[in-house]
Amino acid sequence: MPGDQSTRHRARRAARRGGVSTGRQGRDGAMARLLDQSGGLVAIGAHDALSARLGQNAGFDLIWGSGFEVSATHGVPDANVLTMSEQLRACQWMADTVRIPVIADCDNGYGNAINAAVTTRRFEAAGIAGICVEDSAFPKRCSFYEGRRALVPAAEHALKIRACKQAQRSDDFVVIARTEAFIAGLGLDEALERARAYAEAGADAVLVHSKQAAPDELVAFAQRWSLPTPLVAVPTTYDQTSAAVLHDLGYRVVIFANQGLRTAIKAVEEGLALLRGTGRAADLRDRMVPLGRVFELVGLDDLRQDEHRYLLAEDGAPGGGDLQGLPAEAPG
Repeated sequence: MPGDQSTRHRARRAARRGGVSTGRQGRDGAMARLLDQSGGLVAIGAHDALSARLGQNAGFDLIWGSGFEVSATHGVPDANVLTMSEQLRACQWMADTVRIPVIADCDNGYGNAINAAVTTRRFEAAGIAGICVEDSAFPKRCSFYEGRRALVPAAEHALKIRACKQAQRSDDFVVIARTEAFIAGLGLDEALERARAYAEAGADAVLVHSKQAAPDELVAFAQRWSLPTPLVAVPTTYDQTSAAVLHDLGYRVVIFANQGLRTAIKAVEEGLALLRGTGRAADLRDRMVPLGRVFELVGLDDLRQDEHRYLLAEDGAPGGGDLQGLPAEAPG
């Protein structure tokens, strides 16, 4: 997006909350600042603290607390079966683990505008950088499920977005409005009308979803988008289109929303099938990380140092802790 649009977006975001900021810093404030800058951002979907840490280690800018992924790890469909509290807990673990911002996929806000306002306050208080709320009717359906797609009226969702923005405590928190107009087959004009209404209601960004194999809908939308509010794309089905191309089209944020989970499922299924067939764990060595890598990812060395710093040894002297004798790397 042009630089002047970023400036205008900053001014609008401050103005719609009276220009008041708590001055709170951290990962949530970082997200607001990132949206205000020029240049593209890339997010990766996660479902727990470990997958979020892997995303951070891989160099992604943001973590997308995916409702699809968290639902899957609970063994339920992505259809408003997962509760707000369950999604909140999963995203809180992510935010507690990584240094980069976490954006929570909050479906349709888990109800009406009042429910969505409560959702906003809960996620903000938990240290989440922002939430995304879509215009699907309750109960929502995953965008890639077949069948009839029901959306709430644009005016109703605009009020929901406004309620979310009014409910937040800090100017740093981000609310992304998502439209499923293309998913529902309503066309470009309807998608634009809805997105404009949500932007005018105060959304910090607008996510435009599509399930076509080519990005034609996204291209057409970006060509007609004239507001300074940043755009967000999720290239799940149009997966031949790179993040760089989408950035060039005008999409500030690109989310790879579920590729991490799908990659993991394939690896685990294949590995477990091999193990069941041979009955010998050694056959998985080339498919597994060593135990020491797991220890590293979960911060065992930090725990070891903290025990040495804060616990007493058996003789009452500083430098205690039961983990001092563990090797930095373990076999396996």
